[in-house]
Amino acid sequence: MGHDHIRYDILTQDALRGVIRKVLSEVAATGRLPGEHHFFITFLTGAPGVRISQHLKAKYAEQMTIVIQHQFWDLKVTDTQFEIGLSFSDTPEKLVVPFAAIRGFYDPSVNFEVEFDVPVVEEEAGGEVTAYPAPAAPKAENESETPGEDPSPDDDG
Repeated sequence: MGHDHIRYDILTQDALRGVIRKVLSEVAATGRLPGEHHFFITFLTGAPGVRISQHLKAKYAEQMTIVIQHQFWDLKVTDTQFEIGLSFSDTPEKLVVPFAAIRGFYDPSVNFEVEFDVPVVEEEAGGEVTAYPAPAAPKAENESETPGEDPSPDDDG
């Protein structure tokens, strides 16, 4: 087999990241998830451009999975990243995740899953962002799960 000068593997991964960008952009525009859709997004916490609190970075040193389902806020999507507010153990957090840092995306409502090859590259210190005061946040069911654990979302939201 010949050498792939076009790099179809990279083009395919970029196209699939575009699917995630489009889906999140539509959710950001409407402020809600359509039907029963909800997302599990796994990303490398040390990838360039990822901004999470030091607390989350300490707890999830390599990667974390977030659940976008019942309660989230301030979802903003650009060409290169998304930003979202989620609650972890009743503590509101702002996360900034570049699409290039995503390792996996799963929508269990339709059994759609994609995985990406993401090189592990540690970012320099200083990526902490905390944007929401803790007492003002609503109680959320969006607890972060480590990959492979079963989440237990509450269906009343």
